[in-house]
Amino acid sequence: MSGAGPSLQEIHAPESVCFGCGPANPKGLHIGSRPEGDSLVATFVPEKHHEAFAGILSGGIIGCLLDCHSNWTAAWALMRASGAATPPFTVTADYHVRLARPAPATGPVTLRARPVEVRADRAVVEATLEAGGKVCATCRGTFVAVGPGHPAYQRW
Repeated sequence: MSGAGPSLQEIHAPESVCFGCGPANPKGLHIGSRPEGDSLVATFVPEKHHEAFAGILSGGIIGCLLDCHSNWTAAWALMRASGAATPPFTVTADYHVRLARPAPATGPVTLRARPVEVRADRAVVEATLEAGGKVCATCRGTFVAVGPGHPAYQRW
């Protein structure tokens, strides 16, 4: 939902039904990750049903936003590192979310993620969720490229 032009999800996974980032999921969050320097950035505008309570974004939604955006950051970083034209299929190996302060659900939130370690088949990503210029949540995770035989292979 941020920036001009199509997101990585729209370019590389237009048929994906992932709840967080799938363009083809009519009830999904539709995260749209776009490159900005060595990072990916996305903007998400919460709706009333994304609230934990009046005016505050659900921690579960925050986790989903950070997970999907970070996963795409890893796939993008692996694609760039290998010189490939398309990103590999990646899955979350682990991620940890720290909720630093309540995130308002009354306006847009910004997701920023950057790879901090890239190996042949995995990337470690650090991400933030910001609202009103303040970091409300942080995330660090490891995301792994999968191949044939894995249930997620060619699924997004």
